[in-house]
Formats: sequence, structure tokens, C-alpha cells
Amino acid sequence: MEASWMVSAFTWLAILALIISKIIQNHLSKQKLIPPGPKPWPIIGNLNLFGSIPHQSLHLLSQKYGELMQLKFGSYPVLVASSPEMAKQFLKIHDTVFASRPALAAGKYTSYNYLDMTWAPYGSYWRQARKIYVTEIFSSKRLDSYEHIRVEERRNFFSRLYALSKLPGE
Repeated sequence: MEASWMVSAFTWLAILALIISKIIQNHLSKQKLIPPGPKPWPIIGNLNLFGSIPHQSLHLLSQKYGELMQLKFGSYPVLVASSPEMAKQFLKIHDTVFASRPALAAGKYTSYNYLDMTWAPYGSYWRQARKIYVTEIFSSKRLDSYEHIRVEERRNFFSRLYALSKLPGE
């Protein structure tokens, strides 16, 4: 008899704790400065709002939610700047804040723990790697030296495309 009372009391306390935590979570989420945006669906986020012409869909959303809005692509939040002034804020004024890629497992395991220019976080290492790429790998002299490879690959591509385009029996 006494054990069932304790189980019942523990259950009520757990339910009460869940309700209080949900209330606190809702209160804190309202205090965050999150740009407006449409309510996302589970799993797909806001991808259902994009039609066959995505830039027009974004324009319609920006007319409803403003020049800065938050969308969800799947489970990833995406901040959309839909005016030249907002784009200038992201691309010119605060560019260093948004310059790095997210630290994904792909970058860790394919580039020796984020050590190539593609995955490295923005900073002195990235700037040095970019300088080396531009002066050594992507210089006009180096690109000219690989012209014969590009010509050969282009010929192979077109010959393969031509062979695939023939109908059977021709």
C-alpha cells in the first residue's frame, strides 16, 4: 500500500516537472531574438513552401515575413536575407562571422581534421592556404599547362555522349 503511494507521488512529480520545464522552455524561446518565419513541419521543415520556381517562392515569403526571415530546410535553420541592404549586412559588414563552414564529419575525416582550404575555419590558416591555391594551383600559367587534359576530357565526354545518344539498332 505504501509503495503504490510512493509510485503515484513520483509519477505526479515527474509530470509536474515536465510541465514546468515546458513552460520555462516556451518562455525562454519567446525571449530569443529569432527572425520571423513560417512554422516548419516536422522532418521537412519549410521545404513544402517551395514551388517549381524557388526564387519566386522566396519572394512571396519575404513579402509576408520581411527582408530577414528564418526558414528550416529539414532540421537545419536557414537565415534568408531578401533585400540588398540585408545582403550587404551579411556579405560585407559581418562577413567574417559567416565565413566558416559548419564543422561536419565530412570535413574532419576527408581533410585531415579540417586542414584543407575547403573545410578549414576562416582565419590565418585559411588565408594562407587560399594564397597558396591562388598563386600556385590556380595561376594562369598552371591552368594553361593543363589545357591538353581539359581538351582530352572534353573530347571523351562528347564522344561518350554521342555514343549514348544513338538509338538501339541505328
